Parts: sequence; C-alpha cells; structure tokens
Amino acid sequence: QVQLVESGGGLVQAGGSLRLSCAASGHTFSSYAMGWFRQAPGKEREFVAAISWSAMSTYYANSVKGRFTISRDNAKNTVYLQMNSLKFEDTAVYYCACLKGSILTPVPFGSWGQGTQVTVSS
Repeated sequence: QVQLVESGGGLVQAGGSLRLSCAASGHTFSSYAMGWFRQAPGKEREFVAAISWSAMSTYYANSVKGRFTISRDNAKNTVYLQMNSLKFEDTAVYYCACLKGSILTPVPFGSWGQGTQVTVSS
C-alpha cells in the first residue's frame, strides 16, 4: 500500500505562491493516477487537481484552473502542486491521494496522509 506524506504548506499573503509536495512510499507509485484534495474548516473535502500515471494528462477544479499546476516525478515518487495567485478562499488543509479510474472522475482510495496546512491572508 502506498503511504503519502504532504509538505510545503504555510502562511502566505493573497496573490502569493506556494509549492506543495507529496512523497509516496511504495514501488507502485508510478502505476497510479494521483490527485490533490483540500478541506477548509467546516466544509467537505473537495477535489483540486489530478494527474495521470504518465503525467500526460491533468485535470483541475474550476476554482483553481489557470492558477494551480499539478506535476509528478515518478523517479522521485513525488507529486507536486504549484499554487499561484493564491486567494483567501484557498485556505485549507491539502491532501494528496492515489486515484482509481479516470482522472476526469477522480476517486481517491487508500490511506490519506496527514495533510499540509495552507493559510492565505487577505
């Protein structure tokens, strides 16, 4: 089973940037599509971005399209989320997950990591 550790969160002003990383253990990482999700206080966890196992395809939630970029390095067992032009409403705990099925209908499976907190000050 793949285990995931997120990092890179922090406090940033609106308009700023952060780059999140998700390090995965397990030799099957490169077999999985991967996704980023986030959960704001008092809200349900929501989808942010997904990337296919080959990195050839990506998919984004409308709320982050054009501002966030997902990428992966299978040699390093790591998936990234570059977040630019951050807004107050991006404040949340961010999680990565393995996905099953198409990245266009991202369904997470397996264990969640501890997440990484992103706080955007207005």
